[in-house]
Amino acid sequence: MLYNLRHLRVFLEVVDHHSVTRAAEICNLSQPAVTQGLSKIEGSLGVSLFTRTPQGLFVTPSGNVLARRVRRAFNYLDPALKELGPRLHIVATASQLQALIAVRESQNFTLAARRMGLAQPTVHRAIGQLEQEAARPLFERTAYGIVATRLTQALAQAAQLAFGELSQAEVDLADSLQEEAGRVVVGAMPLSRSFLLPRAIAAFRQVRPTTPVHIVEGPYADLLARLRCGEIDFLIGALRFPAPIGDVEQTELFSDTLAVVAGNHHPLAAQDNISIELLASYPWIVGQKGTPLRGHFDALFETAGHVAASIIESSSLILMRELLSITDHLGCISYLQAQAELSRGLLKALPLDLSHTARPIGLTRRLDWMPTKAQTQFLALVSDACTAAD
Repeated sequence: MLYNLRHLRVFLEVVDHHSVTRAAEICNLSQPAVTQGLSKIEGSLGVSLFTRTPQGLFVTPSGNVLARRVRRAFNYLDPALKELGPRLHIVATASQLQALIAVRESQNFTLAARRMGLAQPTVHRAIGQLEQEAARPLFERTAYGIVATRLTQALAQAAQLAFGELSQAEVDLADSLQEEAGRVVVGAMPLSRSFLLPRAIAAFRQVRPTTPVHIVEGPYADLLARLRCGEIDFLIGALRFPAPIGDVEQTELFSDTLAVVAGNHHPLAAQDNISIELLASYPWIVGQKGTPLRGHFDALFETAGHVAASIIESSSLILMRELLSITDHLGCISYLQAQAELSRGLLKALPLDLSHTARPIGLTRRLDWMPTKAQTQFLALVSDACTAAD
């Protein structure tokens, strides 16, 4: 990966000024050092970044692809570095920032060192160098571990986004050479895993046979945090209103309602008129507190003045299906998420009018995210899967 930050800064100066001499003056380096830095970048990528003419160095199409991503990386990184220390944007290295990220996430130097495959003193020294330059501590020691300060948190997130852009640069360059590269990382909420993603992935494999696709599952708050630091490309699932934070954007794809489902043997499976009072007398399996689905479920009983007798909290469709097959539990779930089970006769939807539970399903992305070609293709196939299902 392109992790020599000084070389990349030099590269941008040459792009802007078409001159090794001018770039050397701005970066306070010798001309041979600038030339060597450019050669190392070109050698690591296997492409020519400049056309050399008597009038100066002019960036090639590959150089333009790289420059666009590198500028984005430093736009994330430099404000956070400058807020910590006036010279940090000049002297901080990629290895120091990687150590900062690892310690922030592990809250322990030893665990961070193991994660990076380094000796603990090496990681400790990297953090110490940053703290010395910033003239302030970057972590606070507590009984539960070391916790990053507010500015350190901001820098770690900025560094993760910057490193993500540099990784994306290599993918963009490979795409420009008609090579299949990169990966797609999807934060998948329950509905998308059973309804949208299988269709989108199957179609994606037709155009991208080997591009890795990573599906990340977990609570919404965790998925959102990983999206915001660049570990996840986009989320698919129920949208939140208002948007959870200002640096993400949401796009609605379709709407979905809830369904109350039961096993085929359930006493209510053959009934037509079912009261809320009767529903409340049965045990339930339903999603976690704080989710849009759970909010609709709770409101269903609260508006009628009832409370469900017994609740198991889980977003697992498999657990729900198996529990309903052997007990008299009822399940509250997205209708489209349960569609496959309903069509195969594994579950039965009770005849309740739940049209008022319609909720928007869609994509959540970082506000300034610039997808690669593969990621753009995957998003288009997600939209196609929605259209095909209408």
